[in-house]
Amino acid sequence: MEQITVVKVGGKILEDEATLQALLRDFAAIEGKKVLVHGGGRSATKMAARLGVETTMIEGRRVTDDAMLDIVTMVYGGLVNKQVVARLQACGINALGVTGADLNLIHSHKRPVGAVDYGWVGDVDAADSDMLGNLIAMGAVPVVAPLTHDGMGHLLNTNADSMAGAVATALARLFDVRLVFCFEKEGVLEREDDDSSVIPIINLEKYARLKADGVVKDGMIPKLDNSFDTLHRGVKEVIITKAANLTDLAKGTHIVL
Repeated sequence: MEQITVVKVGGKILEDEATLQALLRDFAAIEGKKVLVHGGGRSATKMAARLGVETTMIEGRRVTDDAMLDIVTMVYGGLVNKQVVARLQACGINALGVTGADLNLIHSHKRPVGAVDYGWVGDVDAADSDMLGNLIAMGAVPVVAPLTHDGMGHLLNTNADSMAGAVATALARLFDVRLVFCFEKEGVLEREDDDSSVIPIINLEKYARLKADGVVKDGMIPKLDNSFDTLHRGVKEVIITKAANLTDLAKGTHIVL
């Protein structure tokens, strides 16, 4: 099957003009078919502060009440998404900005209330592989914002890593999928403050050891859980790497079964 590259980007990369431009230039240079999934949480927090809306984060997750849902919809689906689309058009990429609600691309359900009520936060059920495949066959490069819907008229704030995983697994029916998580570090690190301590390969056995030793912790655990889940669901390759390495994907951490 033909290869497709799904790239997820977020964090500081989207906020700094120089790193964003470099990332989009490198993304444009990736050969073959591709999809970009982006976050934008920092921008949403800044916009909330400007509008006088308090941001509440619990275990790294944003509590999304009605006011915050308005803000993340504006920022993710509007400001960030369309800025990325416009910059990719300038790089010669025929980008199409979408949320999960558009064309019913990604359906979710509202996260059940447990110890914490996260409000309008969605957990992904499935992405539509046929619709994504049709867009890509038309020559479009989807740029996916981290919003989904519940089928009952409600938008849901949805984790961008989960969105990227859902897109990658849906496309695994049609392509050999390479999923790349880009962030500020060189990869998964043996020592948190040492960028030269990249762990080149992590399999399930090594992952268990790294968690037990406390090397992998906090936000890296859901990222790696998501990575292994996509591999179990048919994705061929998962790489966690620095955005600047997008043109050299031999670098970074490769997740394997």
